[in-house]
Amino acid sequence: MESKPKVYLYHTAVKWTEQRKGVISCAGKPDVQIATPPEFKGHDGIWSPEDLFVASANICLMTTFLAVAERAGLAFTAYESSAEGRLELVEGKFQFTAIMLKPVITLPAGGDAAKAKELIEKAEANCLISNSMKAHVTLVPTIR
Repeated sequence: MESKPKVYLYHTAVKWTEQRKGVISCAGKPDVQIATPPEFKGHDGIWSPEDLFVASANICLMTTFLAVAERAGLAFTAYESSAEGRLELVEGKFQFTAIMLKPVITLPAGGDAAKAKELIEKAEANCLISNSMKAHVTLVPTIR
């Protein structure tokens, strides 16, 4: 029996609207206004590619954790996470060199903190977005 590799395609579009602003779109999903960030002569209050890059790692960690926790039967009452991306000039070019993810997982009374820590680490190791980035991704979990 021949095994076929799994390949998934994701399509997005971007359209310039004015100044240093545009809109990203994807069929069946709401449009998102985007812009160059203020530090590069852009606009406050609008998602930038830099924001979305860091958010992608943060979102992927959460969605991967949700799947891993479900398979393992881990009960938890809350999940939230902050993320910080470090953008710096390296050899004359800007690049993200590090992303720190700080998930906070709240367990019910008597919950298995060791299992939660093991599962969030497994989620980070298997996060396809983090695994696709050059930047070093650091996980700093808090289990309550």
